[in-house]
Amino acid sequence: MANGRIRIVGVSCSPRKGKTTAAAVQVCLEAARAASPRVETEMIDLGGMKIDGNLAAGLPPEPGRPDDFPAVAARLADPAVGAVILGVPVYMGGPPAHAKAFIDRWTEFRKNFALRDKVGACLAVGGGRNGGQELAVVSVLVAMMYQEMVIVGDGPPASHFGATLVQDGKDDVSRDDAGLGMARGLGRRVAEVTLRLRGTS
Repeated sequence: MANGRIRIVGVSCSPRKGKTTAAAVQVCLEAARAASPRVETEMIDLGGMKIDGNLAAGLPPEPGRPDDFPAVAARLADPAVGAVILGVPVYMGGPPAHAKAFIDRWTEFRKNFALRDKVGACLAVGGGRNGGQELAVVSVLVAMMYQEMVIVGDGPPASHFGATLVQDGKDDVSRDDAGLGMARGLGRRVAEVTLRLRGTS
Protein backbone atom coordinates (compact mmCIF):
# COMPACT_ATOMS: atom_id res chain seq x y z
CA MET A 1 0.00 0.00 0.00
CA ALA A 2 1.01 3.63 -0.38
CA ASN A 3 3.06 5.30 2.34
CA GLY A 4 4.35 1.97 3.67
CA ARG A 5 0.99 0.93 5.06
CA ILE A 6 -0.27 -2.65 5.12
CA ARG A 7 -3.79 -4.05 5.33
CA ILE A 8 -4.69 -7.04 7.48
CA VAL A 9 -8.09 -8.64 6.90
CA GLY A 10 -9.84 -10.63 9.60
CA VAL A 11 -12.65 -13.00 8.65
CA SER A 12 -15.16 -14.44 11.09
CA CYS A 13 -16.20 -17.74 9.54
CA SER A 14 -19.05 -18.43 11.93
CA PRO A 15 -22.57 -18.89 10.58
CA ARG A 16 -23.68 -16.70 13.51
CA LYS A 17 -23.08 -13.06 12.68
CA GLY A 18 -21.51 -10.85 15.33
CA LYS A 19 -21.03 -13.52 17.98
CA THR A 20 -17.99 -14.85 19.83
CA THR A 21 -15.85 -15.69 16.81
CA ALA A 22 -16.32 -12.19 15.43
CA ALA A 23 -15.47 -10.73 18.84
CA ALA A 24 -12.26 -12.77 18.99
CA VAL A 25 -11.22 -11.69 15.51
CA GLN A 26 -11.83 -8.06 16.48
CA VAL A 27 -9.49 -8.45 19.48
CA CYS A 28 -6.86 -9.86 17.16
CA LEU A 29 -7.24 -6.99 14.69
CA GLU A 30 -7.07 -4.39 17.46
CA ALA A 31 -3.72 -5.83 18.56
CA ALA A 32 -2.48 -5.77 14.97
CA ARG A 33 -3.38 -2.08 14.65
CA ALA A 34 -1.69 -1.32 17.96
CA ALA A 35 1.53 -2.93 16.74
CA SER A 36 2.25 -0.14 14.24
CA PRO A 37 0.64 3.02 12.89
CA ARG A 38 1.30 1.57 9.43
CA VAL A 39 -1.25 -1.21 9.95
CA GLU A 40 -4.78 -0.91 8.63
CA THR A 41 -7.36 -3.61 9.34
CA GLU A 42 -10.61 -4.76 7.78
CA MET A 43 -13.23 -7.08 9.26
CA ILE A 44 -15.42 -9.44 7.22
CA ASP A 45 -18.19 -11.35 8.99
CA LEU A 46 -19.47 -14.32 6.99
CA GLY A 47 -22.49 -14.74 9.25
CA GLY A 48 -25.60 -14.73 7.13
CA MET A 49 -23.70 -14.90 3.84
CA LYS A 50 -24.54 -17.53 1.24
CA ILE A 51 -21.49 -19.58 0.27
CA ASP A 52 -21.96 -22.86 -1.59
CA GLY A 53 -19.04 -25.20 -1.01
CA ASN A 54 -20.25 -27.58 -3.71
CA LEU A 55 -19.00 -25.20 -6.37
CA ALA A 56 -15.46 -26.12 -5.29
CA ALA A 57 -16.20 -29.66 -6.51
CA GLY A 58 -17.13 -28.37 -9.94
CA LEU A 59 -20.86 -28.75 -9.45
CA PRO A 60 -23.05 -26.15 -11.15
CA PRO A 61 -24.65 -23.47 -9.00
CA GLU A 62 -28.26 -23.97 -8.05
CA PRO A 63 -30.49 -21.73 -10.17
CA GLY A 64 -31.40 -18.55 -8.34
CA ARG A 65 -29.17 -19.29 -5.35
CA PRO A 66 -27.10 -16.24 -4.33
CA ASP A 67 -23.36 -16.61 -3.89
CA ASP A 68 -21.46 -14.18 -1.69
CA PHE A 69 -18.06 -15.80 -2.15
CA PRO A 70 -16.80 -13.87 -5.21
CA ALA A 71 -17.14 -10.49 -3.47
CA VAL A 72 -15.30 -11.73 -0.38
CA ALA A 73 -12.64 -13.42 -2.50
CA ALA A 74 -11.92 -10.17 -4.32
CA ARG A 75 -11.28 -8.43 -1.02
CA LEU A 76 -8.83 -11.12 0.12
CA ALA A 77 -6.99 -11.32 -3.21
CA ASP A 78 -6.46 -7.55 -3.37
CA PRO A 79 -2.67 -7.00 -3.66
CA ALA A 80 -2.92 -4.35 -0.94
CA VAL A 81 -3.83 -7.07 1.57
CA GLY A 82 -0.74 -8.36 3.32
CA ALA A 83 -2.33 -10.79 5.75
CA VAL A 84 -5.49 -12.78 6.37
CA ILE A 85 -6.63 -13.95 9.81
CA LEU A 86 -9.45 -16.47 9.86
CA GLY A 87 -11.56 -17.05 12.95
CA VAL A 88 -13.55 -20.28 13.20
CA PRO A 89 -15.92 -21.65 15.82
CA VAL A 90 -15.53 -25.30 16.76
CA TYR A 91 -18.26 -27.79 15.88
CA MET A 92 -17.54 -31.46 16.57
CA GLY A 93 -13.79 -30.86 16.80
CA GLY A 94 -13.42 -28.79 13.65
CA PRO A 95 -14.72 -25.81 11.68
CA PRO A 96 -18.46 -25.82 10.92
CA ALA A 97 -19.90 -26.42 7.46
CA HIS A 98 -20.18 -22.66 6.81
CA ALA A 99 -16.45 -22.15 7.41
CA LYS A 100 -15.49 -25.31 5.52
CA ALA A 101 -17.53 -24.24 2.50
CA PHE A 102 -15.73 -20.89 2.50
CA ILE A 103 -12.30 -22.53 2.74
CA ASP A 104 -13.17 -25.14 0.10
CA ARG A 105 -13.99 -22.32 -2.29
CA TRP A 106 -10.38 -21.15 -1.92
CA THR A 107 -9.61 -23.57 -4.77
CA GLU A 108 -10.41 -20.51 -6.88
CA PHE A 109 -7.30 -18.76 -5.54
CA ARG A 110 -5.05 -21.58 -6.73
CA LYS A 111 -5.67 -20.71 -10.38
CA ASN A 112 -3.08 -17.95 -10.06
CA PHE A 113 -2.14 -18.34 -6.37
CA ALA A 114 -3.59 -14.96 -5.50
CA LEU A 115 -2.86 -15.51 -1.78
CA ARG A 116 0.79 -16.51 -2.27
CA ASP A 117 3.14 -14.84 0.23
CA LYS A 118 0.34 -13.20 2.19
CA VAL A 119 0.63 -13.92 5.91
CA GLY A 120 -1.97 -16.39 7.17
CA ALA A 121 -3.14 -17.06 10.71
CA CYS A 122 -6.09 -18.60 12.51
CA LEU A 123 -7.94 -18.50 15.81
CA ALA A 124 -10.69 -20.79 17.04
CA VAL A 125 -13.44 -20.43 19.64
CA GLY A 126 -14.85 -23.47 21.44
CA GLY A 127 -17.12 -24.32 24.33
CA GLY A 128 -14.33 -25.76 26.51
CA ARG A 129 -10.62 -25.23 27.00
CA ASN A 130 -9.86 -28.52 25.22
CA GLY A 131 -12.84 -28.39 22.87
CA GLY A 132 -11.06 -29.04 19.59
CA GLN A 133 -9.71 -25.55 18.99
CA GLU A 134 -6.20 -26.68 18.04
CA LEU A 135 -7.55 -29.25 15.59
CA ALA A 136 -9.71 -26.59 13.99
CA VAL A 137 -6.79 -24.15 13.76
CA VAL A 138 -4.46 -26.72 12.21
CA SER A 139 -7.05 -27.69 9.59
CA VAL A 140 -7.26 -24.05 8.51
CA LEU A 141 -3.48 -23.61 8.49
CA VAL A 142 -3.14 -26.65 6.22
CA ALA A 143 -5.54 -25.01 3.75
CA MET A 144 -3.45 -21.83 3.93
CA MET A 145 -0.31 -23.82 3.17
CA TYR A 146 -2.01 -25.08 0.00
CA GLN A 147 -2.20 -21.43 -1.02
CA GLU A 148 1.54 -20.86 -0.37
CA MET A 149 0.76 -18.40 2.38
CA VAL A 150 3.27 -17.56 5.12
CA ILE A 151 1.89 -19.15 8.28
CA VAL A 152 2.41 -17.62 11.73
CA GLY A 153 1.29 -18.47 15.26
CA ASP A 154 0.77 -16.27 18.26
CA GLY A 155 4.45 -15.61 18.95
CA PRO A 156 6.46 -15.59 22.20
CA PRO A 157 6.40 -16.58 24.92
CA ALA A 158 4.25 -19.59 24.08
CA SER A 159 4.30 -19.67 20.25
CA HIS A 160 1.19 -21.76 19.70
CA PHE A 161 -0.36 -22.75 16.34
CA GLY A 162 -2.66 -19.75 16.71
CA ALA A 163 -5.13 -18.48 19.29
CA THR A 164 -7.63 -20.71 21.07
CA LEU A 165 -10.48 -19.12 22.99
CA VAL A 166 -13.30 -20.40 25.18
CA GLN A 167 -16.78 -18.93 25.16
CA ASP A 168 -18.73 -19.19 28.38
CA GLY A 169 -21.97 -20.52 26.95
CA LYS A 170 -23.46 -17.03 26.96
CA ASP A 171 -21.86 -15.79 23.74
CA ASP A 172 -19.01 -14.10 25.56
CA VAL A 173 -15.23 -14.51 25.38
CA SER A 174 -14.43 -11.43 27.47
CA ARG A 175 -13.57 -13.44 30.58
CA ASP A 176 -11.16 -15.80 28.86
CA ASP A 177 -7.98 -13.97 29.77
CA ALA A 178 -5.69 -16.70 28.45
CA GLY A 179 -7.48 -16.90 25.13
CA LEU A 180 -7.63 -13.14 24.72
CA GLY A 181 -3.89 -12.98 25.41
CA MET A 182 -3.30 -15.48 22.61
CA ALA A 183 -5.55 -13.50 20.26
CA ARG A 184 -3.63 -10.32 20.98
CA GLY A 185 -0.32 -12.13 20.52
CA LEU A 186 -1.54 -13.48 17.21
CA GLY A 187 -2.54 -10.03 16.00
CA ARG A 188 0.84 -8.58 16.98
CA ARG A 189 2.74 -11.40 15.34
CA VAL A 190 0.77 -11.13 12.11
CA ALA A 191 1.48 -7.41 11.99
CA GLU A 192 5.19 -7.83 12.72
CA VAL A 193 5.74 -10.47 10.07
CA THR A 194 3.64 -8.70 7.46
CA LEU A 195 5.51 -5.44 7.99
CA ARG A 196 8.80 -7.29 7.64
CA LEU A 197 7.77 -9.12 4.49
CA ARG A 198 6.43 -5.93 2.93
CA GLY A 199 9.69 -4.15 3.76
CA THR A 200 8.11 -1.57 6.06
CA SER A 201 9.28 -2.74 9.50
